[in-house]
Amino acid sequence: MWRNIASNMLTLLVVALVCVAALIGWGQSQYVAEGPLEQAICLQVPSGGSMTRVADDLAEKGAISNATIYRLGADYSGRSPQLKAGSFLIEPGTSMSGIVEAITGDGRSTCGTEVLYIIAVNGQEKRVRELNPETQEYAITAEFDPAAEGEVPEAYSAALADVATQYRLVVVEGVTSWQVVQGLNATDLLSGSIDEVPDEGSLAPREFAITPGADRAEIVRLMAAQQEEWLAEAWAARSEEAAVETPEEALILASIIEKETALGEERPLVSSVFTNRLKRGIKLQTDPTVIYGVTEGKGVLGRGLRRSELRAPTPWNTYVIDGLPPTPIANPGRASIEAALNPAESEFIFFVAKTLDPRDGHNFAVTLDEHNRNVAAYRALEAARE
Repeated sequence: MWRNIASNMLTLLVVALVCVAALIGWGQSQYVAEGPLEQAICLQVPSGGSMTRVADDLAEKGAISNATIYRLGADYSGRSPQLKAGSFLIEPGTSMSGIVEAITGDGRSTCGTEVLYIIAVNGQEKRVRELNPETQEYAITAEFDPAAEGEVPEAYSAALADVATQYRLVVVEGVTSWQVVQGLNATDLLSGSIDEVPDEGSLAPREFAITPGADRAEIVRLMAAQQEEWLAEAWAARSEEAAVETPEEALILASIIEKETALGEERPLVSSVFTNRLKRGIKLQTDPTVIYGVTEGKGVLGRGLRRSELRAPTPWNTYVIDGLPPTPIANPGRASIEAALNPAESEFIFFVAKTLDPRDGHNFAVTLDEHNRNVAAYRALEAARE
């Protein structure tokens, strides 16, 4: 009798295991199968959201067939803790696994409204933009200078009132630390205060996703940590041709490169000019360092340099001092840091703008005669404009 009972129990156990395995297999097939969604939706994941809430929202919108399978699949894949806040386009027929991948990726919104708070060299700007789900291109619905007088655009007020709106802080390459602090303090979305201006060059210019009430000091801390990381990685991969001897010197040179050109393909070549000058003991003679000596990074000069300023002895005037100035003159981006430590191979020791539009780049020269011809061509363009 006991043998029969044991045999029956074993049979039941085997059947149960087979059923469980079949159930798991069915769940897995449902997780990766085409979803029931018939029309694209813009899925909003709020800050502090959970995968459970997302599953319920998706089920309500008809984007998934089973919230439990979705939730278990996200947990089993290890992606649940990677959930990002944002607005995500979910195409018709997207599987549960595809949705999970979309909302646990880099966090960039693929639909909906974004408000950008931009800190640039020439001031601050607020911009509202809508992402077109079909073209994946942004349409700007409002942009304005927060310091200017006048009514706030209706699109901006509407975006602030919409709980699904996403916010981004954009710190442009080449801004000074003083400008960053001024910009953060002027961003009314944020909270807290910044007591001191960080060291020049110590902040990484980049985009940050932010939330209403985010702490200004914490944003500065994140920027500083990012800049340290970029500098350490670039220093570890530096070329033997680099003329700088310390990471601090690399940051100084990178800031000069940043202010001299905004063209990515030109940065290594501009770096080669300064590298050649440093190695040959030639003064750098770069205008942005003179400007920094005049403004000390507090705003834009707003005019051309005077001859007296080019001759005035300041710690940053590279027409007067030898070698690098004592500090960076702005916050360089990653590309400029890498260029400072990996200059192009060239014999150039001169360069001047090709045209009056900085987007056209520079003419480079090895000899003074060649450089003088390039300068004369540029002066002719200036005279024609005047």
